[in-house]
Amino acid sequence: MLVLVVDSATPAITAAVARISTGPDVSVLAERVTEDARSHGELLAPSVSAVLVESGYRATDLDAVIAGVGPGPFTGLRVGLVTAAALADTLGIPAYGVCTLDAIGADAGPGRVLVATDARRREVYWAVYQDSIPVTAPAVNRPADLDPAELGATRAVGAGAHLYAQVLGLPVAEAPRFPRSAALARLAADRVLGGAPTEPLTPLYLRRPDAVMPGARKPVS
Repeated sequence: MLVLVVDSATPAITAAVARISTGPDVSVLAERVTEDARSHGELLAPSVSAVLVESGYRATDLDAVIAGVGPGPFTGLRVGLVTAAALADTLGIPAYGVCTLDAIGADAGPGRVLVATDARRREVYWAVYQDSIPVTAPAVNRPADLDPAELGATRAVGAGAHLYAQVLGLPVAEAPRFPRSAALARLAADRVLGGAPTEPLTPLYLRRPDAVMPGARKPVS
């Protein structure tokens, strides 16, 4: 099964074409990863076009779209999900969502690991994994509010862990810092191969966006 993988929940704007076969086995045929925290809207669509050309396939050859659903900052995350949903709807193929932290956790290796990405505002998005399996729900907190001993984590991974390594007080692995397209594809592989129904790509924002609708005008007396 041929899939397009996109993720824009972190500064690593990711697009890839991958093949998923029984096993499940995942082969990444083409991939573009560009680190830019402010240009998701400008970079994702060209990256999608580039990986299709590089892979030798057209959009109409795709069997499904896989998208990282966050958690991530509002604007960047929305770009990836809108792109994925629009492609799936246009092509008449299913879309499947994967938690971005889960994709990092899947590559984190054995043991109890804290996965943390940068949530800005001096906060991190985080979750804890035991042997790559999530044992907490995704959350957003200040690094100083996390107690590694209470969480049972012995090391940390992710760009947020690197940014706040001294505050967290845990050994931080060099990689992965961002979700890898192969991990995103693996986490959706059973749904793709099983022909599961398309899913609503519901974003994990975990907090309200900075921009809000203005309230009603107060009457002037």
